[in-house]
Amino acid sequence: MSAQGSFDRQAILKRCKEEGVRFLRLQFTDILGTNKNVEVPAGQFGKALDGEIAFDGSSIEGFVRIEESDMLLRPDLDTFRIFPWEEAGGRVARVLCDIVRTDGAAFEGCPRTVLRRASELALRAGYTVMLGPEAEFFLFLRDSEGGPTTRTHDRGAYFDMTPVDRGEECRRSIVNALESMGFEIEAAHHEVAPGQHEIDFKYDEAVATADKIVTLKLVVRKVALDFNLHATFMPKPLDGVNGSGMHTHQSLFRDGRNCFHDPQAELELSDVAMYYIGGLLDHAKGLCAVTNPLVNSFKRMVPGYEAPTAIVWSEHNRSPLVRIPTRRGDGTRVELRSPDSSCNPYLAFAVMIGAGLDGIRRKLQPGPPVNRNIFTMSHRERRRLRIDDMPADLRDAIAAMKKDPLVRDVLGEHIYSHFVEAKSAAWAEYSATVHPWEVDRYLARF
Repeated sequence: MSAQGSFDRQAILKRCKEEGVRFLRLQFTDILGTNKNVEVPAGQFGKALDGEIAFDGSSIEGFVRIEESDMLLRPDLDTFRIFPWEEAGGRVARVLCDIVRTDGAAFEGCPRTVLRRASELALRAGYTVMLGPEAEFFLFLRDSEGGPTTRTHDRGAYFDMTPVDRGEECRRSIVNALESMGFEIEAAHHEVAPGQHEIDFKYDEAVATADKIVTLKLVVRKVALDFNLHATFMPKPLDGVNGSGMHTHQSLFRDGRNCFHDPQAELELSDVAMYYIGGLLDHAKGLCAVTNPLVNSFKRMVPGYEAPTAIVWSEHNRSPLVRIPTRRGDGTRVELRSPDSSCNPYLAFAVMIGAGLDGIRRKLQPGPPVNRNIFTMSHRERRRLRIDDMPADLRDAIAAMKKDPLVRDVLGEHIYSHFVEAKSAAWAEYSATVHPWEVDRYLARF
């Protein structure tokens, strides 16, 4: 069974009865990417699958004002899955939902609808967007009261074959759970930092890929808890080690053919691929608040820790924003290295697609590749090559987002305005907070 199955109402009801499913979670995300759900008992399954379950949208981050709060959950039946673990009261299944108004009209604040709209824009241009994200996360120990710490259980490194520890056992259990739900996992391994792991899905169409990421987050946290570990997708929880990213591989297909591959072109990259790269680079600053949405996201994006800080592309090295993996043919793709897993994948993928399509539409050339290590270049060398920098912090990213009309157009006015408001408030709160570093540095000296 593929990650996106094929179900109808009767098949789901029959399966729930056969498997003893007692509760169905109607799952969706708010604009910040937080998983939400409304859970119904077996007696309400039919009503839920018919899209007749209402909820109060005014209680969800960035949805609607209280005077227009009633929303409906419209399930995507192909996303039906039964969780592979037992819960108190009986087995639980889930189905992902789009948010609609009570008259059936699409709700402009639904992140999943935003990504579907971007995918449909690509289809109208003749392309099917295929994405393959690499989701990284940390597994930390819990304290005696069950609270999260930043202590790890291992001292492993990238692809290490260390003796099996609790973190590795947990990761294997996560993979088993995902596979039992029908997802195809391409790789799972230890990452560079202690306690850091990565799980990669097989590439898929855009909406299906975002669905996988929100499912991954839920499963990772649940299984980690079973191992008395805390899983976090926080981009930079530890000083002095690499942070967690979500490098996103992207390609466009038409009639089963990869439109990024041209065996006759230099580097075997088609004009379409070059224009797509040009679009990603042109809108890199404007996308950044969406792909890297936390104050903490920018603690990861500093020189020396494999996260990009410069707006350039490369054939092979890992310091630029956009990298071209070596595979060609159907495997030809571009890798955007800036996103992290704290983003809302529906919104992040939507703005990436919008940027790439804009590059194709405007025939934007990305310039020559920079195949040297940018982190070791002098300031003069960077200026000579006209290498621009990514935003330095969330404030700069919000400012860049406000200057890029494409991001507003892709997200729609509703999500755009609520997103900017939420992120501006987060930055203001962070700026007004006295942090331990300041106390340690200044209290005794001044």
